[in-house]
Amino acid sequence: MIKRRGFLVAGGLGVLAATGSGVGLVEAQVLPGKVPLDRALGRCGDTPPMPAEHADVREETFRSQARGRDVRMVVATPPGAAAWLPVVIALHGWGGDARSVLGQALDRYLAQAAARGVPPFALVGIDGGSAYWHPRASGDDPQRMITDEVLPRLRRRGLRTERIGVLGWSMGGYGALLLGQALGPSRVGAIVASSPAVFSSYDDARATNARAFDDAGDFTRHDVRKALGRLRSIPAWVDCGRSDPFTEAAKRIRAGLDAPAGGLFGGCHDGAYWRRRAPAQLAFLGRNLA
Repeated sequence: MIKRRGFLVAGGLGVLAATGSGVGLVEAQVLPGKVPLDRALGRCGDTPPMPAEHADVREETFRSQARGRDVRMVVATPPGAAAWLPVVIALHGWGGDARSVLGQALDRYLAQAAARGVPPFALVGIDGGSAYWHPRASGDDPQRMITDEVLPRLRRRGLRTERIGVLGWSMGGYGALLLGQALGPSRVGAIVASSPAVFSSYDDARATNARAFDDAGDFTRHDVRKALGRLRSIPAWVDCGRSDPFTEAAKRIRAGLDAPAGGLFGGCHDGAYWRRRAPAQLAFLGRNLA
């Protein structure tokens, strides 16, 4: 009997052969389909087991003037952590929200990191919508929400916000780079951009996600590749899976930074990959914010 994975792979190759394409073009990413093929071949990797540790988690909702709507904020801290912790803002990917930090089990990985001796910090998720973490023509401005609303609220809670960390994956990885460029090294102590969804051109962005930017001018104003020099004095971690469509973009970003941590690892653009990277990313943030 043919195993399910073998059946899927054989079926996929059969379709390619029937259309005269050939698997070689898919492997080279000339044609779409590399991620489904890699997933069928088992190259994406498994989701790691959930950490046993639990963080303290609080949620609240407030009216954001910058976004023109009610937004939710999730704050996770290691159990028993003292007040005046440094803050890491976690930027979710496309289709996510503040609770994505819980969906990715980052609250548990945070508690696990603290139990292993990583200097503690507060991890904060916030609703960023689908504005790609930058000001939009509609008036939606998730970046201003962070700087003018979220950070002051956290400071009033007794958390340290004068110098923060930023963590993001996919769309949030792009947003982390953009926020680091906007605030600079005086305000940002460390950045983690995992599988950053950075496009090579406006046409590329529009073909992949027509809602990511308003127009070509919006893309140009917020093209993180053009301002990588602003990040060179900020400790940065940039990683990506080798079977991720954004692998080449991640390579170019890493090449534009000074000795970034992270790297390219086995995996795809999915939650299993991001969870596997979480322990090292949180340790990097804790060390640099301590």
